Amino acid sequence: MPRRERRAQLLESALEVFVAQGYHAAAMDDIAERAGVSKPVLYQHFPGKLDLYLALLDTSCDLIIDNCRAALASTTDNKDRVAATMQVFYSYVASEEGAFRLVFESDLTSEPDVRERVDRVTTECASMIADVIRTDTGLPDEPSQLLAVSLVGMAQVSARFWLAGGGTIPREDAATLISGLAWRGIRGYPMTDDH
Repeated sequence: MPRRERRAQLLESALEVFVAQGYHAAAMDDIAERAGVSKPVLYQHFPGKLDLYLALLDTSCDLIIDNCRAALASTTDNKDRVAATMQVFYSYVASEEGAFRLVFESDLTSEPDVRERVDRVTTECASMIADVIRTDTGLPDEPSQLLAVSLVGMAQVSARFWLAGGGTIPREDAATLISGLAWRGIRGYPMTDDH
């Protein structure tokens, strides 16, 4: 199997094991077995369990950030931007593969490299949202950033709560409900004369 395909296969197997068992309980033996390879093959691609976990985390974080960027760029209507961004977080946590657990429920957040990546999701998504807020309202950087972090936090926490509760509210409806709450708050900041 070509190196790139083998790496993708190993990452997929590792994701299944890490999501099911958590970082600490997962073993490289389990990952190799799930992938149908020997441990030496696994170690040819990833020098250790942390390296493998960080590679998965990078992929997951990039996905959320890229989807947030796409949601913000999908329209110039801010109400629709709020809705699209909420959908990003709800879709991500609802994904069957469970990768959100690596980002939002990691049992390894005391590890600096993990913490840095997990924080990057909030920081980068909030930075993009803050740019929109600042541009549209004329608010200074710090208030724009605080509002943006609050919106990202609302999206992350509510999406995880919705999923954990196993409630009867369909995903789209739950995201719409929370985006309505967020929009009612953020729309109170007046647009500048330019927007």
